[in-house]
Amino acid sequence: MSELDLIIRNAEVATATDVFVGDIGIANGKVAQLGTVTADARRIIDARGRLMTPGGVDGHCHLDQPSSDGSVMADDFATGTLSAAFGGTTTVLPFACQQKGNTLRAAIEDYHRRAHGKPVIDYGFHLIVSDPTPTVLGEELPALIREGYTHFKIYMTYDDLKVTDRQILDLLALARVEGAMPMIHAENDDCIAWLTDLLEEAGKTAPRFHAESRPTVIEREAAHRAISLAELIDVPVLIVHVSSHAAMSQIEQAQSRGIQIFAETCPQYLFLTADDLAAPGFEGAKCICSPPPRTRDDQEHIWRGLRTGVFQVFSSDHAPYSFEGTSGKRVAGASAKFRAVPNGVPGIETRMALLMSEGVMKGRIDIHKFVSLTATAPAKIYGLYPKKGSIVPGCDADLVIWNTERPFTLTNDRLHHNVDYTPYEGMQLSSWPDMVFSRGELIIENGECLGQRGRGQYLKSARRSAGRSAVA
Repeated sequence: MSELDLIIRNAEVATATDVFVGDIGIANGKVAQLGTVTADARRIIDARGRLMTPGGVDGHCHLDQPSSDGSVMADDFATGTLSAAFGGTTTVLPFACQQKGNTLRAAIEDYHRRAHGKPVIDYGFHLIVSDPTPTVLGEELPALIREGYTHFKIYMTYDDLKVTDRQILDLLALARVEGAMPMIHAENDDCIAWLTDLLEEAGKTAPRFHAESRPTVIEREAAHRAISLAELIDVPVLIVHVSSHAAMSQIEQAQSRGIQIFAETCPQYLFLTADDLAAPGFEGAKCICSPPPRTRDDQEHIWRGLRTGVFQVFSSDHAPYSFEGTSGKRVAGASAKFRAVPNGVPGIETRMALLMSEGVMKGRIDIHKFVSLTATAPAKIYGLYPKKGSIVPGCDADLVIWNTERPFTLTNDRLHHNVDYTPYEGMQLSSWPDMVFSRGELIIENGECLGQRGRGQYLKSARRSAGRSAVA
């Protein structure tokens, strides 16, 4: 046998289904051998006693996404993917957002320009469909799906992005025919607007009232409606960033009836609550995101959903708006009304370490569930498996070697995003990636980036097979 590029020996290898101690042989950027590898290699790394998992697939993040309110995201494809890599993520899927009145093709071309020469890790694009005109539905979107843009997001809220129920039906029907995976942001926009107006009339405009403008009933109703529309069309959908027990219960009930509904949650719904929005002064704006963080009781239900399989995907929903300055959270002023504060929290680097530390290390979930949620299931749902998301012969050698024996306090100054805060400041964590490999190349080692800017490759996605589960 010809010489391998790299052998990692004696690692405790964890996948979504197995754990074994053994070697991994890597050649030409792919896993070539597993088990006991006897071949020679140009480099050998001894990982004895160390946990290894697949590189993470972050199926929901926002990088360099334009907006209409004058705000600017702090992370572009260079800083965002660098931060992801330090956190153990080796594939990201940000959003190419259609501006109303423009085409989807224009959004895709814009995003390829924004990404060109910047990513440290591999990347693909979700589409955001905000203007499903007859041309988009009849020509443009089917063509893009066939070109490898096989997943798109539908918004039920936000004036710049929302579509009607009739338009959702058109998009779901198209997804069924073309084998695409729709993602749905489920909140009732009319209810939000009505409550926001009432709160403003009462002078309740501080960040903490963001949570009151979006109570759980609004998410529950929209989740139920999204599920009903998907059931009518008979097409799988993924409901993103589920925050509450109320919405989760709708998904759980639908799944128990055999409806193919997938669900995603995010770190902010495990580690933040509405109380964080009530921090003194304008500090609560740091945690404004939608849906908003809920209660401790909701957190416990979300953990249960992760453990029992209600949720298939754990994403960051990284939305990097800086707190200081005039282009981020304060774009509408130093003490803006909550409705004018850009929505979103940073988390692309901390996603995997938070779930490993608080989930696996504390016994809330097992290592197989961790791997599935952070890598394998999103790779399958978004048409990137088996190239991404696991450790099997022939897959890309995207790997993470963990340090699980060095507790530390999380602070923003140890992170590599371009945001001036982390909402998880001060948390005590027990796990962090020590070595990260992307296509067999060691890109992160002991806090140093070895990967070059622009080395990341664009990924096309496969279409979903008709009648087949996306995570089968």
